Amino acid sequence: MTTSTVFTVGHSTHSMSQFSSLLQKHEITAVADVRSAPASRFTPQFNRHSVMRALHDVGIKYVFLGRELGARTPDAACYVGGQVQFSRLARTPEFISGIERLRNGAQSERIAVLCAEQEPLDCHRCILVARVLEECGITVQHIHSDGHVESHAMAMQRLMATFGLDQAELFRTPAERLQEALSRQENRIAYVNEELNTDEVPEK
Repeated sequence: MTTSTVFTVGHSTHSMSQFSSLLQKHEITAVADVRSAPASRFTPQFNRHSVMRALHDVGIKYVFLGRELGARTPDAACYVGGQVQFSRLARTPEFISGIERLRNGAQSERIAVLCAEQEPLDCHRCILVARVLEECGITVQHIHSDGHVESHAMAMQRLMATFGLDQAELFRTPAERLQEALSRQENRIAYVNEELNTDEVPEK
């Protein structure tokens, strides 16, 4: 049985023509938007309805999954100290449903998961969504702004190197070192809602 592949991509500050060309280069047939708030005054071409129309014009399907797979969940139970906890978010029925939709869609479409950040490591599409997809047996490839593609495994190697965790250790396995790197990056990038700030200690 052939393993399904899902791509990820960040729109960054691309023009719509640049972005469309990037998707077409990798033969993407559908885009799954995982932005919680798919609108920006800095890149209005990527507002939800604008990008949906532009992609339709070049024959690429669009689906909004920001409610299911967005990083800024309204579920207060996913926050500790005002910051989203990815482990809690990944256990919500909405997130599980969103992952299942991606898995099903990947059987017939060449899907790119869309978010805003140019660098995959700075985005929950890589640190959370891609990780869960790979745990489900889906191969994930990250499309960079210059057009090259990076496997999720290589992205995780870069992440460990960022924190000096890429070298073998006597008492920790590579998986344990990766988990530390993921945890530290989550602390850097996970959404913070000060209105939900509590004294509860985050799960790590």
